[in-house]
Amino acid sequence: MTEFLKMHGCGNDFIIIDLRKGADKAVIDTPAFIKKASDRHFGVGCDQFIMIAAHPDADGEMLIRNSDGSVAGMCGNATRCVADILMQETGKDAVTIMAGPRTLQCWREGADIVVDMGAPNTVADVTVLPALPTGTSVDMGNPHVVFFVADADTADVAGLGPLVETHPLFPNRTNVEFVSRTADGLRMRVWERGAGITLACGSGACATIVAAVTKGMAPRKCAVRMDGGTLRMEWRESDGHVLMAGPASYVFKGILADR
Repeated sequence: MTEFLKMHGCGNDFIIIDLRKGADKAVIDTPAFIKKASDRHFGVGCDQFIMIAAHPDADGEMLIRNSDGSVAGMCGNATRCVADILMQETGKDAVTIMAGPRTLQCWREGADIVVDMGAPNTVADVTVLPALPTGTSVDMGNPHVVFFVADADTADVAGLGPLVETHPLFPNRTNVEFVSRTADGLRMRVWERGAGITLACGSGACATIVAAVTKGMAPRKCAVRMDGGTLRMEWRESDGHVLMAGPASYVFKGILADR
């Protein structure tokens, strides 16, 4: 039996298990276990399955899996949730989290948690499908393709998202964002690699602000509104780092059967 927390950031929801408290990684970090736990009918249900581990050079390490059991390189919304757990645990208002090769600095700012997501690894134009305009490929520790459309609310996310995700241009698959400009910022809807449509994507919001600034469609500080909520974003000019600010919400805790 394995204890877990259910949390979400702007509706992007997670099962979070703390390996430091004795959870058996060999049991839970398998595609079969993760897919069952993530199923909204036969398990708890989540977009991403998160494990917290100890790390010698940080307050904690975050291991991220998609709901299909595949490895995810980054998850901005989950980072805020894990940061809140570590802040409550340590009594600090700022913590450091390892996520793959990235060291993420996190701190409280009012009711929100801010994460320095680092700089994008790559930014490039890419043509994927005739039905879509030229996209912007942005790697934030995980791959994204951002498409600027007339109205994100009417974009065919369910139809076009999986076609882009699995396109031969992206042998490791990709996350897909559909974005339009609004009076107060940017509107984004997302198809996540390994999870499908979700209510929010933190790393997707990072990719969106990078793409929008690159194309001259938004200022470096901008709100990104998603189906589940809004994140305050900044692509900092001084060092190229992307800052993401938003909530981390607790839902419930429970125990998962190991089989």
